Amino acid sequence: MDPLSLLQKYNKEPFHLLHALTLEAVMCRFAQELGYADNADFWALCGLLHDVDFEQFPNEHCKKAPELLAEINAPAELVRAVCSHGYGIVSDVKPEHEMEKVLFAVDELTGLIQAAARMRPSKSTQDMELSSLKKKFKDKKFAAGCSRDVIKQGAEMLGWELDTLLERTLAVMRETEEEVRQKAAQLA
Repeated sequence: MDPLSLLQKYNKEPFHLLHALTLEAVMCRFAQELGYADNADFWALCGLLHDVDFEQFPNEHCKKAPELLAEINAPAELVRAVCSHGYGIVSDVKPEHEMEKVLFAVDELTGLIQAAARMRPSKSTQDMELSSLKKKFKDKKFAAGCSRDVIKQGAEMLGWELDTLLERTLAVMRETEEEVRQKAAQLA
């Protein structure tokens, strides 16, 4: 079984699939930007499968993942990365590698950005300004399920200012938005 088939086996909701595809694209782009181009496919795979267990096993998120990832003989590094993105919430696996820190930081943030984009007339990140995203970030009632504390902690782990994380992630989502939409349409 290939990774996308595994994801689809355990995830049916279009939102969850879109989120996984978004993380796949974002992680791939960050790998390239941060000097890990040789590992971009691995970073992308971690993004794609990070929530493999979330939809069907929400109470076992990051705990059921190793069992599911075993179905594709996932390497230990992939299993560790997937488990580390829930650090401090549902997992005690601390992000150590830069890739794990990026995954931890952008998981919640991409969800917030996706929610903000859906509220725009364009339904897109293409015309979203950083100032608009910062307003949504500060509004605790907006996309309340997206933890601002986790996003801030992710920025700290990376040694980045919060604005840097917001700006870079928004830029990457703009760059990859059409690619992600096309892939999502193919899955529908």
